[in-house]
Amino acid sequence: MNFSISGKSAIITGAANGVGLAIARHFLDQGASVVLADLDEARLKREVARLPGTGEQARYFAGDLRERLTVANLLSTALDAFDRVDILVNAMRQCLRTDPLDEAHDAVETSLQQNLMASLRVTQAVARRMIEQDTTDTDDGAGTIVNLTSIAARRSQPELMAYSISTAALDQMTRSMAVALAPHRIRVNGVAIGSVMSANLQDQMREHDDYREKILQNTPLGRIGSANEAAEAVQFLASDAAAFMTGQILTVDGGRTLIDPVNAPAH
Repeated sequence: MNFSISGKSAIITGAANGVGLAIARHFLDQGASVVLADLDEARLKREVARLPGTGEQARYFAGDLRERLTVANLLSTALDAFDRVDILVNAMRQCLRTDPLDEAHDAVETSLQQNLMASLRVTQAVARRMIEQDTTDTDDGAGTIVNLTSIAARRSQPELMAYSISTAALDQMTRSMAVALAPHRIRVNGVAIGSVMSANLQDQMREHDDYREKILQNTPLGRIGSANEAAEAVQFLASDAAAFMTGQILTVDGGRTLIDPVNAPAH
């Protein structure tokens, strides 16, 4: 099987930290050219400057991808740099913890805008470009899209209700767009992460001394996964090794969802 993404050009959103940044680093290591996109411009600049030996392979774009004009500018940045977009990874995620009965803070609407609508708008813009640039008759496909989602989509934890709703919606968007874009030779898949060392998980472990131990107790493989392991799953779905896969949600959680009790930690 061919896992190579060398020579491909990619847009990766949510790439200023955590799993999104790990995906960007991994793609660059594998020979892809990458536009790292995020709202945090200062951190993007800092992280891109730290990337070793990337030369002309890495660009960054800062902006609020909930805005349509910003999405158009992101696509223009990628095309100006690399002429085409072969891979899109929607890795931007916001995990809000709220009281489901609190009407003063509409976490569901905020989460849907950040985790679903921004990804949908970027997907639509990039998919249109992939269709336009597809002029070959080979079996390689016109492009691949991978959405970073979460096992929260399948769990019922009240304090994560907004995040669960938005990631469940993202899973459904993945399946729907997979069917819609299949005639255009574009594959759409997702990676649902659970016990993976994300920026949010690091914050929770700093706040709660027993958080790590509780996660390990509820993870069959007995450890927390690395962000790079999630990045490798994304690479697989973006590569020709997954050429006959579309509309699938690949779970990377160390087995958490196989035994997960309701009162287990959120990650």
